[in-house]
Amino acid sequence: MDPVIARKTWRTLEPVHGAIYFVPEAAEEYAAVGIDDRMRGYFASRSAAMGPVPADVVIATFYNFDPALVRRCMDGVWDAVAPSTILAARLRAADRMIERLGGGAVNAADLAEAADLARTAALTACERPEGRPLFAGHATLPWPDEPRLALWHAQTLLREFRGDGHVAALTVEGLTGCEALVSHAASGDVPADLLRATRDRTGDDWLAAEERLRSIGWLDPDLALTDLGRRRRGWIEQRTDELAAAPYGAIGADGCARLRELVRPLSRAMASVFG
Repeated sequence: MDPVIARKTWRTLEPVHGAIYFVPEAAEEYAAVGIDDRMRGYFASRSAAMGPVPADVVIATFYNFDPALVRRCMDGVWDAVAPSTILAARLRAADRMIERLGGGAVNAADLAEAADLARTAALTACERPEGRPLFAGHATLPWPDEPRLALWHAQTLLREFRGDGHVAALTVEGLTGCEALVSHAASGDVPADLLRATRDRTGDDWLAAEERLRSIGWLDPDLALTDLGRRRRGWIEQRTDELAAAPYGAIGADGCARLRELVRPLSRAMASVFG
């Protein structure tokens, strides 16, 4: 499987899953089971597939969030809600979210076909859980029967499979979570202010990460990537693509093209939450 085709397919489907982190339905469902803080709901709902793990496991698998933020959010969370309860709440939120944002965007036959294609790719990923703890947790969850939820679950699996591979590539480069964010910001893909705010990286750790990346030649004095920094950051993205490609080989290039065609209207509707 060409990693570029795999990346395109992941990008097209990503809003189907990713919208769950921004929609009011998620906050409402989490509040209904006792988690009424947005970030607390985020960490609990996404890590719950691994079971009632401690904060240190969430810090390790989520990689680039401020550890103190994770500890605050995970403190006592499993006393307030069982992992199975918040996972059920997240699935209800996903169902409501897709109905509100994308209801009617794809007809029933096309949605069923898309779900089957995505599931085939995701099940292939499930054959390769080694070194992917967050993905492996999600791979143990039951498959929903409803096609739109099966599609959402398949993309959840493919996203976490890719994400764990990305963390592996960052780790090979010896980057801390904050250094990964700084280098990502320097690449120009996402504004530094947005990354600092969403990952709660507003203290001295960001400045320390900038200094270290300058010291190893990744950043110039103006905090732009040097030639070395561009090469190494490019390697990270290339290796992430390569590590994420295998599942899509199960449906081939034609299947990937068909899946993108089927899901594109739904993805556009779901992407409206990103502004």
